[in-house]
Amino acid sequence: MTTVITYGTFDLMHRGHVRLLERAKSLGDYLIVGVTSDNFDKERGKINVSQTLLERVENVKSTCLADKIIVEEYEGQKIDDIIKYNVDIFTVGSDWEGKFDYLNEYCKVVYLDRTKGVSSTEIRSDNNALTIGIIGNYNMAVKFARECNFVNGITVSGVYLTDDRNKEMFDNDLIADNLDTLIDKSDAIYISTQPVNHYQEIKLALQRNKHVLCESPITINTEQLNELLDLANRKKLILMDSIKTAHSIAYQRLLLLVKGRTIGDVISIDSVCTSLKSANPISWDSSYDSWGPTALLPIFQIFGTQYEDISIFTKKENGNDSFTKIAFKYHDSVASIKVGNGIKSEGELLISGTKGYAYVPAPWWKAEYFEIRFEDQNENKKYYFKNDGEGIRYEIVAFQDLIKNRTNYYYISRNISKKIVELREKVME
Repeated sequence: MTTVITYGTFDLMHRGHVRLLERAKSLGDYLIVGVTSDNFDKERGKINVSQTLLERVENVKSTCLADKIIVEEYEGQKIDDIIKYNVDIFTVGSDWEGKFDYLNEYCKVVYLDRTKGVSSTEIRSDNNALTIGIIGNYNMAVKFARECNFVNGITVSGVYLTDDRNKEMFDNDLIADNLDTLIDKSDAIYISTQPVNHYQEIKLALQRNKHVLCESPITINTEQLNELLDLANRKKLILMDSIKTAHSIAYQRLLLLVKGRTIGDVISIDSVCTSLKSANPISWDSSYDSWGPTALLPIFQIFGTQYEDISIFTKKENGNDSFTKIAFKYHDSVASIKVGNGIKSEGELLISGTKGYAYVPAPWWKAEYFEIRFEDQNENKKYYFKNDGEGIRYEIVAFQDLIKNRTNYYYISRNISKKIVELREKVME
């Protein structure tokens, strides 16, 4: 008996998938199909797969071509599977030609021609088509525009830079001379300007029926925020906080472990975010504006926003805070943040529990690695997650999904958005 194995995502099943499986089946007597898991897809760059793993497994089952279906969950699993199932032939589409030649050591490798004119990527791009205009400084505009290239269906419609520096780095066709022009030719707007400008820019976009993704804090006071949220709701538009850390794979896995009580009941959280101004691409005049939303994220997502008491210390320079420390008292736990511009400290995240603690080294907001530590060091575990794009591309996917599906699920809840703005008012007082 000749055993054949192939792998794929099998998202939005189409005739190209069926044809590939038919040809794989014809190579032998027994066909094993590996369907990639959601996590593995993300790790290898497929970030806006439309269907769940269960749906994609059902897609393969529905063809009645697979004798066995398995789930691919990690790098290197192909070798393990070939040995485990005594595979004779490994096959995959010709767009991967040469990529899997190393498997010839274990079995025969066959590359199959793809069906021309159809692909899941093209289908996703058509379904998720969205043009985004970018408003902000050069550094953030470049980062965001670059990450848009990794998301199916996203096109940058134009860029309005808040300074003239490095305008020549963008194609002339992308540079917008004024906000009106940019907004008119966009489906949605990304804003990374100084927070004092957010209210007017967001309002202008919403009034013209454009969705908005805006760096947090969205506004400088709660009155402005409530007005904009009401306007977005009335017009059935998406207004979403941009905190890229919330969407990074490592951070999401950390939250799952902590909320799953891996370290027991959480008693304390200490979050530090600082930088020298020259090294920070989004360094506003206020240290709270630059770092507060990111530093507060794990506290509010683990403990919630209903703290019992709070104390704030700020070091002011020219009317803005160059350093701020905030301490929170909850019913049976405590938390603190330290944020600073032009002041440097160890930017780590420490989450302490009754069984152990989670440690994320500096800079924790970009971390691809963290540890869960216990009293018995033999029980310690280290976790590694590839974090391409610092979470920006995953944030774009989340924004795109909100617009397409109009769900009420925001990675950063409305309560957190409001509390971030409310605390900004307290800090500035």
